[in-house]
Amino acid sequence: MTLENAPDEVKLAVDLIQLLEENRLPADTVLAALAIVQRDFEKKRAAEQQR
Repeated sequence: MTLENAPDEVKLAVDLIQLLEENRLPADTVLAALAIVQRDFEKKRAAEQQR
């Protein structure tokens, strides 16, 4: 499978991985930030589902 045919979430994941690796951030910092992002988007999704 080529990236151009990959699902959007795979494309986004690849872009995020590249961005984080290029900035040489510590893994613990990245994982903590991703947990914050996940909580934020889960709240947004829950709010959208209540509409």
